[in-house]
Amino acid sequence: MGFVMKNIGISVNPHLGKNTAVTDLLTKVKKKYDFNFYCQAKSENFLPEFVCVIDDIDKFNKKLDIIWVFGGDGTILHSIDFSLKTDAPVLGINLGRLGFLADTDMSEFEKSLNLLINKKYRIQSRMLLKASLKREGKLIYSACALNDAVIYKGTVPHLIKIKVYDNKRFVLETRCDGIIASTPTGSTAYNLSAGGPILSPVTEAFVVSPLNPHLLSVRPLVFPASINLAFLVHEIVEEAILQLDGRNVFKLKDKDELFVKSDSRKVNFVKLNNKNFFQILRKKMHMGKS
Repeated sequence: MGFVMKNIGISVNPHLGKNTAVTDLLTKVKKKYDFNFYCQAKSENFLPEFVCVIDDIDKFNKKLDIIWVFGGDGTILHSIDFSLKTDAPVLGINLGRLGFLADTDMSEFEKSLNLLINKKYRIQSRMLLKASLKREGKLIYSACALNDAVIYKGTVPHLIKIKVYDNKRFVLETRCDGIIASTPTGSTAYNLSAGGPILSPVTEAFVVSPLNPHLLSVRPLVFPASINLAFLVHEIVEEAILQLDGRNVFKLKDKDELFVKSDSRKVNFVKLNNKNFFQILRKKMHMGKS
């Protein structure tokens, strides 16, 4: 699968302010290749004037060939909606600390651009999860996530009780600080910190990892992506929190139900031919180095 780069979306981390290195790089690339650059309004103040602003992404009718995301993993996660609405694959250019989702950085960008121009890359599709929250049987919130959906007890030093179901079949009940439902992409994020397994990013599966469970026998579980997961929350002293991809999105109440399934859409990432998943694991996670 290939594309001709002409129309390029740009996404940046707004918390970094106007980054001179990014501005200089885009100016240099614009002069050399005359690409058309587009950004969402939230990035406008941090980019050169030649970058066109998309006022309403839902009415944007140009075909973007690729989205360059300058930032860390958080910036990439926050750019997923941009990718889904334009059907453009994402290339992460790391400006953060770890940058596990990024395939290149500023020091390697020129070499990476040459690989793109010479079509030395592949497109890798990543599954999304869809999280739906019900209260007293009524749907009150629904959204997708690339990494994970997390139920967390909040600031109160008190465990909550969570029941887990697989296609309406009871799986387990645990008292814990919370629980993570992770995609393969998210398996190297919060799930990994909670002791969950690493999955290859092209695996079609969920990992469910309890946070600090009261019983030692409660361990992370792997489920096929074809099933529907349900989490019933009990014994909330104060409002607990639902997080999607690291953002607090909703406050939970006792007996709320969270449903998680595979979203019908996928996010496409541009992966350069000079790298693979396990190389990145060894380099950035220091996994299995002899």
